[in-house]
Amino acid sequence: MGIIYSQEITEFCLEGRFIDFVIKDGYKLKGLKLETSEGECYVKLAKHLRAAFDWRLPKGTWLQVVGIKKYDDKKREFTLKAERVMAASADLGRVALQEPPANTVPQSKPAKTKQTILMCQKSDCWKRGGKEVCQAFEAALSDRGLEDQVTIKGTGCMKNCKAGPNVVMPDKTRYNRIQPSEVASVMDKHFTPQPEDKQSESSELLPINISNFNKVSAKISAI
Repeated sequence: MGIIYSQEITEFCLEGRFIDFVIKDGYKLKGLKLETSEGECYVKLAKHLRAAFDWRLPKGTWLQVVGIKKYDDKKREFTLKAERVMAASADLGRVALQEPPANTVPQSKPAKTKQTILMCQKSDCWKRGGKEVCQAFEAALSDRGLEDQVTIKGTGCMKNCKAGPNVVMPDKTRYNRIQPSEVASVMDKHFTPQPEDKQSESSELLPINISNFNKVSAKISAI
């Protein structure tokens, strides 16, 4: 007679400090690593959370996670699956956020988290020019002074080898067969703010042109 294994399913709610994302296949968000009062733990994200999660979440952010906890008799381990993730404020032991006293010295703002460009570094992409593309991105970051704001992270296979080199930008836009000569325009598209001066100038000129046209039309009618 075989051994029967069972799974115990309960709900959980925990607070912890965000450590890092857990990535699958080089670019797919799978879950979160959190530092809790009981140590480091991995929380798998439900599908609806993976699609909407903000990759810009700063490391060290306190989060409150609500979901389902399963205990597998066979594996003798717990698995956590998040159904909701919310911002939380805690200090060592789930201490609720309190308003600081009026004379409290304001703390300095945490440094901005770097945005990440994901780049496949497996052999197929490397043979198709991935190394040169990586060097072009590094040069583009240096030229634009973005080394402190953007980092390049090598990944495993992105499952699209024949379309390499493969690159995923911080906003999840994916580029296939990208060439070193295209890197500059890609960087400008994602990291250069759109100028507003030309728009304001054109909007100011338009009423003047219409007014001048009306004056000319009136003179012609009078003749």
